[in-house]
Amino acid sequence: MKRIPRFAIGLFTGLALGWLLSSVEWNSGSARSVLAVEQDAQLQLSPEEERNISIFEKASPSVVFITTLSGDRNPFRLDASTVRAGTGSGLVWDKEGHIITNFHLIRQANSAKVTLADQSSWPAELVGTDPDKDLAVLRIDAPAEQLHPLRIGSSGNLRVGQSVYAIGNPFGLDQTLTTGIISGLGREIQSITQRPIVDVIQTDAAINPGNSGGPLLDSAGRMIGINTAIFSPSGGSSGVGFAVPIDSVKRIVPQIIENGHARRAGMGVVLGPDHVARQLGLEGIVITGIVPNTPAASAGFQPIRQDRRGRMHLGDIITKIDGDAVTTSNELYLKLDEYEPGDVVTVTVLRHTGPAEVNVELIDIASF
Repeated sequence: MKRIPRFAIGLFTGLALGWLLSSVEWNSGSARSVLAVEQDAQLQLSPEEERNISIFEKASPSVVFITTLSGDRNPFRLDASTVRAGTGSGLVWDKEGHIITNFHLIRQANSAKVTLADQSSWPAELVGTDPDKDLAVLRIDAPAEQLHPLRIGSSGNLRVGQSVYAIGNPFGLDQTLTTGIISGLGREIQSITQRPIVDVIQTDAAINPGNSGGPLLDSAGRMIGINTAIFSPSGGSSGVGFAVPIDSVKRIVPQIIENGHARRAGMGVVLGPDHVARQLGLEGIVITGIVPNTPAASAGFQPIRQDRRGRMHLGDIITKIDGDAVTTSNELYLKLDEYEPGDVVTVTVLRHTGPAEVNVELIDIASF
């Protein structure tokens, strides 16, 4: 048997090894090509996804995280300590450092801290509030270049079914985006003061505790409302959230910045529960008290009074404002919201002697 020369074996081995390496290289190149195609496919976002990302990236620098603090006394120590009262969201209103949020977020706080999107934190001072609309204005002394006000839209031409986006800090989670649609318009909810907030926007975009005070945006990234409440027996999002319409915010916030409160027209009467008039078979609102030095006092309105024997005597019942019937406290509040302090209205009251009309010059009751 002839031996195969060593150089032939080496040549054969080298050729085989070269073929094997080239095959492996070709296969790995194929694998890389397949992987690149898969990665490219993953990066191909839908137009809707691109829009969501764009809205979030443009609006999120304007959304802030608010931590409220309240004074408390530690039972194990003799000195008072400060504890965190709650967290929520807010938004940058202007380059002067004004921050908008909900009144219910700061109402029990002694102080607050605002954390911007760049993670810098600033102590906040309270500029003013409008509890009737669940709005509050804070201010931080941050450089203008770190403040990014949101674009302001309009809530007057919204339509049920259009897309909306909520950005906030639910459960303390930083910078969260949820999407949905406007599911209802013209809603009415009760504020902390039991006055109605009207024309509220209803949305199914998830709004959870901590989202309060954050913006509700339209598909162009403009703010159309401030998230304020959810309707949920469990306390979590159930697809029914509410936002104060931006048209109301645009009217109220400048007043708060200028005066420390929103101007609200009123007479100076204290209203009784609606069921009192119903039980008496009357259509109107019972006056239970008069604020001193107000137009109601000057006009001679009579509240419910108690005589020496403890018997209650009914006073005036408000039935109309400028000829329009008002039968509940809500209807009266809504009617007065149509006026400005300084306007004169004709109030129709029912007295024991019969109906009477009284001209009253409205005042800014928020200053009392």
